[in-house]
Amino acid sequence: QVQLVESGGGLVQPGGSLRLSCAASVTISRYAMRWFRQAPGKERELVASITSFDGRTNYADSVKGRFTISRDNAKNTVYLQMNSLNSEDTAVYYCNAQRSSTNYWGQGTQVTVSS
Repeated sequence: QVQLVESGGGLVQPGGSLRLSCAASVTISRYAMRWFRQAPGKERELVASITSFDGRTNYADSVKGRFTISRDNAKNTVYLQMNSLNSEDTAVYYCNAQRSSTNYWGQGTQVTVSS
């Protein structure tokens, strides 16, 4: 049973920072790793991704320059550093591991940006 466990969410003031972590029970170097988020009443959206073979990253336009995805293959952990947070970043953030047609999801971690 593959497990992805997110942590690091919470309440933060506008302009603040958080770092999310996703600990995987699989060898993440074999997977493309992605962070999604879903705000209330909205569809789940892709926030950031990092490829398995060369570590190339990609970001949604709404988070470019503020969020950074990274991976530590030795720890089988993926991170999402989030800076300059604003209220529109409030959502449940999900970790995803993808290889071919296989997708694994974490349970999600809540991020709330509010003063």
